[in-house]
Amino acid sequence: MNNNKKTKISYDPESDVLRVEISKQPIDYAKEMGNFIVHFTKNGLPVYLEVLKAKRFLLRTERILERTRVPEFAGRPA
Repeated sequence: MNNNKKTKISYDPESDVLRVEISKQPIDYAKEMGNFIVHFTKNGLPVYLEVLKAKRFLLRTERILERTRVPEFAGRPA
């Protein structure tokens, strides 16, 4: 799925959007799914992901990981 073997991640603090480029393939269409916008190729492969309200999403994710005691996140401040 990853054409160039480098996933690019960026964050825009002004709009609070986390962007993840999974592939360099051309985008054909996008679907909004709650606080996510997923961009797909014409064959339905995801190539680009936008997480809206990213801070909230990441804080919730961190809390879930702490509860499940994933070693990489255990003991990190919320």
